[in-house]
Amino acid sequence: MKRVIVALIVCSWSLVNGLWSMAQIGTWRNYLAYHDVQQIQAAGDYLFVMASNGLYQYNKNDQSITTYDKVNALSDVTITNIRWCPQAKRLVIVYDNSNIDLIETNGNVTNISDIFSKAIIGGKNIHSIIVKDQYAYLGCDFGVVKLDVKKAEVSETYMLGLVANEITIDNRYLYIYNYETGAVWSALLTDNLIDKSNWARTENFPSFEQDNSDYTNNIDLVKTLQPGGPHHGYFGWMVFANNKLYTANGDYDHGKPIQILNSNNEWTIYEYEGISDATGVSFQGSYCFDIDPTNENHIFSGSRNGLYEYLNGKFVKYYDSSNSPFVPYDGKDKEYQLVTGTKYDSNGTLWLLNSSASNTSLVSYNGSTFTKHNHAELMKLNSNSSMPNRSNANLSQMMIDSRGLLWFMNCNWLLPAFYKYNMQTDEITAYERFVNQDGITINIIDQGVNCIKEDKEGNMWIGTTVGPVVLMKDDIGNDAGNVTLTQVKVPRNDGTDYADYLMSGVNINCMAIDGGNRKWFGTMGNGIYLVSADNMEQLQHFTTDNSPLLSNTIQSLAINPTTGEVFIGTDKGLCSYFSDATEPQSEMSKDNVWAYPNPVNPDYTGLITVTGLSYNADVKILSANGALVAEGRSNGGIFTWDGCNKKGERVASGIYMVVTATNDGQKGTVCKIAIVR
Repeated sequence: MKRVIVALIVCSWSLVNGLWSMAQIGTWRNYLAYHDVQQIQAAGDYLFVMASNGLYQYNKNDQSITTYDKVNALSDVTITNIRWCPQAKRLVIVYDNSNIDLIETNGNVTNISDIFSKAIIGGKNIHSIIVKDQYAYLGCDFGVVKLDVKKAEVSETYMLGLVANEITIDNRYLYIYNYETGAVWSALLTDNLIDKSNWARTENFPSFEQDNSDYTNNIDLVKTLQPGGPHHGYFGWMVFANNKLYTANGDYDHGKPIQILNSNNEWTIYEYEGISDATGVSFQGSYCFDIDPTNENHIFSGSRNGLYEYLNGKFVKYYDSSNSPFVPYDGKDKEYQLVTGTKYDSNGTLWLLNSSASNTSLVSYNGSTFTKHNHAELMKLNSNSSMPNRSNANLSQMMIDSRGLLWFMNCNWLLPAFYKYNMQTDEITAYERFVNQDGITINIIDQGVNCIKEDKEGNMWIGTTVGPVVLMKDDIGNDAGNVTLTQVKVPRNDGTDYADYLMSGVNINCMAIDGGNRKWFGTMGNGIYLVSADNMEQLQHFTTDNSPLLSNTIQSLAINPTTGEVFIGTDKGLCSYFSDATEPQSEMSKDNVWAYPNPVNPDYTGLITVTGLSYNADVKILSANGALVAEGRSNGGIFTWDGCNKKGERVASGIYMVVTATNDGQKGTVCKIAIVR
């Protein structure tokens, strides 16, 4: 038996080693930017670098780089200030929400959340830090906090009733500078600084300029370092295709380049410098983009001021009112030619949306000629005024479903709506009526509708500001004026017949459907929800309080169908979660089904994952003598096993068979798992 296990270990280890992205299910990963160096603090043989509001550490001795984030050490995100305290041998880290971490050169982190968690009337931002001996003095909205860095505790708080925008110190006095009054206040360090009467305005004070010698002395070296990560932290638009994650800022005005993450965890940054000189308009990055199905390196990007074409990461051509149908919102301002939708069909035709335009709404481009497909349903922006009609204000979120129909939305409070367009017949259907199956009008508010996705059963899910609604597949061919939308009802299971609408009142900003037909909902301010395939169970609700999620404001979602990695674009950067569902395989065999980790070593306590399964496959784990150990069904292409038998006991060392059955009854052993205790 030992020989068999060893042989299987060698084979399995070789297989798993070649799968770069097969992380343990339930783990998180951050993809933070370290491009813009903001502060440097020297700490003996180390440098701490604050870059793009993140942190990394450089070891001068071995030239190694350690990045820190919420997954591997830190308590929060978006760092605003750092200062090294030599006596305490700790770096003081301040976040934009007033949380504080202390980090040592060995990576040990101590959190001080007193200011962050304390209820204070008014603001509690931390504006500046000055270090003296073992103390750090923090200039705050309400006054000053004296932090004992060595003891990792708040020593004193000086509630002064004015903002300490800048702070400095000499051998006798502590000084604060208040921007609003333009005045400097000081107090003797030997006095009781808690007593406001010991503080007085002064005309004599030292410079408030911070000591930046660490930055000056080390910036040339730091510029040569490569901590990895993307160029920037704006991920409002994401597409996973061609085994790559394509990303963009996804808004009108951040002016950030397209970024692509490949399977080797390396980033490709699209050209952006000098584009404004070539176009004559400001470069605003990408509101949306799509990838040419005939050439994955050919991309068209919609922006605030026109359409941009890229090839192999290089800017190729710019399209605006001078060479295309796109027109400015007012007919003249070239900075506002809103191309808000881009989608290729299977024939290689590019479909585009022009919002707030006087005579253009829906456009197709075959690579040489633009064709307008205007419809009255898309030209209603000024329909209730004396001004000429324009195309709807925010036509966006284009997608093509399994039937070959083009869908998009008007994400705007003036006319919340979504649309179905038949590209073959040029017929459009506008869904402007939001009435549910109970005859109740859904009170769409604010921006209204935000996103649309098709589930594995062909139903169309619409994310709104008041929760998800569904256009059932059987209603897609019906007249829009008679269609009712479904709000899924979830039984309370409290002994009554009552039920509640699924996620009623939750602002759904983005969605993704995974390989198991489960729904991922990204929200505005409420984190991420995962709902079961039958829509009846909330499987997960991730927030910043219960997970390494970077922010509760979710801007975009994308899923790697092979690994189940869920990419999460937030207003504070990109992170991901390795889920337990992948896209299912059409067939299961020993060649495409395998388990990891394999072998399972004695110290491993996580889930064992079997991947490469067909949809909703029946899975059984059998011992070498054929005894049933565990069973269940796959999520898309994945089945997970906790390494225990039906009694919840950890199984003994040995070889365990994974036996599957498809929906049509075909059975067989597809892989084996080695357990080493």
